[in-house]
Amino acid sequence: MSEVNIAKRKEKCENCTKQCNKKQSDDGANSNQESEEVNGQVNEGSQLLLSACLSCDGCLSDEDTLKISQQGLEEVERVLALNKKCDASKHKVLVASVCPQSLPFFAVKFGVDITEAAHKLCGFLKHIGVQYVFDTTLAAGFSILESQKEFIQRYRRRHHDSHALPMFTSSCPGWIRYSERVLGSLVTPHICTARSPQQIMGCLVKDYFSKQQKLSPEKLYHVVVAPCFDKKLEAVREEFYNSMLETRDVDCVLTSGQIYYLMEQRKVSVEELDSVPLDQVLGDGGDVALVRHDGRGSEGFLEHVFKHAAKELFGVDVQEITYKTLRNRDFQEVTLERDGETLLQFAAVYGFRNIQTLVHRMRKGRVPYQLVEVLSCPGGCLSGRGQAESEGGAGRLDKALVNQMEEIYSSLPVRLPEFNPALHTLYQDWLEGQDSSQARKLLHTEYRDQSHSHAQPPHMQW
Repeated sequence: MSEVNIAKRKEKCENCTKQCNKKQSDDGANSNQESEEVNGQVNEGSQLLLSACLSCDGCLSDEDTLKISQQGLEEVERVLALNKKCDASKHKVLVASVCPQSLPFFAVKFGVDITEAAHKLCGFLKHIGVQYVFDTTLAAGFSILESQKEFIQRYRRRHHDSHALPMFTSSCPGWIRYSERVLGSLVTPHICTARSPQQIMGCLVKDYFSKQQKLSPEKLYHVVVAPCFDKKLEAVREEFYNSMLETRDVDCVLTSGQIYYLMEQRKVSVEELDSVPLDQVLGDGGDVALVRHDGRGSEGFLEHVFKHAAKELFGVDVQEITYKTLRNRDFQEVTLERDGETLLQFAAVYGFRNIQTLVHRMRKGRVPYQLVEVLSCPGGCLSGRGQAESEGGAGRLDKALVNQMEEIYSSLPVRLPEFNPALHTLYQDWLEGQDSSQARKLLHTEYRDQSHSHAQPPHMQW
């Protein structure tokens, strides 16, 4: 996907929002216009993705725009070019972290299996000047374990804390931005405080890895390859910036499509790329097989927390989870029952239409769930618009591509983070224990009601 197309998408999104505001204030003047909603996207002239509203909402400040403008290919190429020109003492060490949901995209585009795609991608990144390439599965393991622990704590204080339940997952920046800017205090106290896999990876690179390499964090330039544009917004959050060192945990987020576009720009063919194994945060231990977490193309927070809670709270060992589809494939629930009693009831809610339904029910006090996994993209992270849009753009989902990616992603073996020895090692060596103040500081954050400073757009009212 070209930078031009990305710019057009942003312009279109902002224009659509303005038009949508105007449409609401015109008191139905345009009510005769045809509209169509398919798979979480609205087609009204400019075919705005509903998920785009979550990140854009028509009110990006000049500061936001400036920060996001530094999240592009030009910025990465500027750093690479400086490394070639300047004195070695001023070089930046480039580190790339690849989200596992991006790898199926490259497997489809390269026409190879997912492991070979990861190795080819690593080969390309190192060819252009990146020194280290990790995947973010390890960081996702931290996020899952911390989410599990927080859910148990919230569940146990549910009777004297009205904000304890339901708990909403926090890994989707589109959902987080919408919650803070529009929904406010109705939702923000319910959001899990565990950092997303991306931002925990940022801490791993800028804190743990930099110390291992005996480098100051600002000497590292950390790029994340993600399936979603909204991850750029997450990277520039104020709390993920170290003002003393003038460095961010994640310096730049590039979507899968942007990386593929860079390959096309440089006329690099897959055949000529070396297959290079990914690096490991804990050091060289040989090539390790790629794994995934439970879930349908995302990080599986619902499934992991559900199984953990069933065991921890009720002594029930859940081997396999059965989803019950409610409104559509993107609104499903999971229930744990014993002797006719419902012990746990969780839901997976993907896409803006379903988020609307969820929040409408919450306003009326009719949410029976203890946990809801919320993602702004219909279909989950594999359907992120940084990799799943059709060639023609215009916000249309490439369903054939998504189906291929889902099949490839599901071929990876599942590994429970509880049984990952690297996590246990890092909890001790990096974080000084699982319940330490260091773990709390680096693995958690806070979400705030910012709705008072951003008027709720008319088209977002319930």
